[in-house]
Amino acid sequence: MDFNFSEEQLQLQDAITRFVQGDYDFEHHRKVVASADGWDRKAWQGLADLGVLAMIVPEDQGGLGYGPIETQLALQATGPALLAEPLLTSGVIATALVRDFAQEPVRSELLGELATGGRILVLAHQEAKARGDVAVVDTTAKADGDGVVLNGAKAVIYHAAAADELLVSAREGDGVSLFRVAKDTAGLTLRSYATIDGQRAAEVLLSNVKVPASARLGAAGQALPAIERALDIGLAAVTAEAVGIMEATVNATGEYLKTRQQFGQPIGRFQALQHRMADMLLHLEQARSMSYLAAMDCQNPDDDARRKTLSAAKVTIGQACRFIAQQSVQLHGGMGMTDELNVSHWFKRLLAIELSFGDTDLHLERFAKLSQRAALEAAAA
Repeated sequence: MDFNFSEEQLQLQDAITRFVQGDYDFEHHRKVVASADGWDRKAWQGLADLGVLAMIVPEDQGGLGYGPIETQLALQATGPALLAEPLLTSGVIATALVRDFAQEPVRSELLGELATGGRILVLAHQEAKARGDVAVVDTTAKADGDGVVLNGAKAVIYHAAAADELLVSAREGDGVSLFRVAKDTAGLTLRSYATIDGQRAAEVLLSNVKVPASARLGAAGQALPAIERALDIGLAAVTAEAVGIMEATVNATGEYLKTRQQFGQPIGRFQALQHRMADMLLHLEQARSMSYLAAMDCQNPDDDARRKTLSAAKVTIGQACRFIAQQSVQLHGGMGMTDELNVSHWFKRLLAIELSFGDTDLHLERFAKLSQRAALEAAAA
């Protein structure tokens, strides 16, 4: 299989890499996450100017018309910078959801604003009891005169406080619908907090939140499959982010072993530590391969095949995240846990990625069930 990228794809990745290395270095990251907002609007506009936010917006809507491969290259390039901006949540997941599910003229309006960074949308779908199950939606939507009333709660919604609007999923009749809800809507409460990886998330509480019927995005009761497909695109993208961070972590650890002296020589000469570095590289390359596979299959119309591939990728990536992060900290010694060293920040982000979009155990179980179902269907055929 050809894993070579086109010249245009490599130029895109190179431009993003130069941007984050020049304008979003480690010290800038620390200042951003310590700020009141927890993200940098100037950096967000810089991403828009580079075309990063327009990557998956169709060309007829003012975008670049790219797909998952370009998204993978972009997230891999931004990964080591630990961007606190809503690139994954708004620039990938929400944009894909609007692109594939919204109806005109709302679709064109939102895509144009998303591409230029003028509007930030965040999907508020996850609920506390769901534990990674996309189909669990207890938030309700009930008709009330000329509008709809929403009641419920969403849990750990990344970048909710930075969003102009939330895309709130709610059970309406026998299906699930999606509604645009502005942050200042009466009855909507955000409890924002910092997460372990330096990002910002929020609990979203909806108490008799009334929105007009026109706030419904797409067809009534038909949103769940579109939400799952958008989250699968996001899952593939976050695997690429993880690969970028793991690669930076492995490189930083290798450099440290070359310079740290003990018993009169660099500790990288000790065979036991060389074996551990080799194991880290093995996990990295396995994760890279599965990230490629996730990118190529994340838009597969065959639901079971897509889910099986993405679960396999998430298991491999999750195991690699934990192994590489833990080994890196151990090989750095006590300083590996200090706030002044980027390795400790990469460690925390990798831990958060392993737990996001369903943790390793959940995806291992899903992969096993899908494999068993496929085997039974093949035997019955």
